[in-house]
Amino acid sequence: MQKMYPEIIEYINDRISEYDEIEEKRRIILRAIREYIKERVADGNTSDMIFICTHNSRRSHFAQIWSKVASYYYGVDKFISYSGGTESTALNQRVVTSLKKSGIRIETFEENENPRYYISYAENTDNIVGYSKQYSDQENPQKNFAAVMVCSDAEEACPLVHGADKRFYLPYTDPKSADGTPE
Repeated sequence: MQKMYPEIIEYINDRISEYDEIEEKRRIILRAIREYIKERVADGNTSDMIFICTHNSRRSHFAQIWSKVASYYYGVDKFISYSGGTESTALNQRVVTSLKKSGIRIETFEENENPRYYISYAENTDNIVGYSKQYSDQENPQKNFAAVMVCSDAEEACPLVHGADKRFYLPYTDPKSADGTPE
């Protein structure tokens, strides 16, 4: 395993210490997601997982990136994470700033109204390419994957995610509610 950036390890260790603060209802869903990943890997498959939120600008990117970081941290080699929305906008700059504060390295490689970023968490690993796209985009999995709905709007707008063999609902509060505040 390549060396994970030290700032990220420190950040992860701080989050692990907060595990008991997660309500049991969410832990049940997280355990079900973990079991899905374990079953796929045990069967010799990759575990492809897409995180879906309406605009693919904040929550779905956080989920994609942190799930990949967690899989690397715990040594799960056959995990691939994706993100998408019911529509595409752009990766929100507050997400970029937040990720950088946690030690993740981000570099813009295509500047336009929907910029593309190289996102890295360890030395000599493949970058995550971050940008906003629809969940059905050709770069996202088309079959044999799990779909994780991370906002209530996506849950309502995506009653069916074609190709998904499993679907989870794990909503997060919209970070937009903290815009313009210290949070």
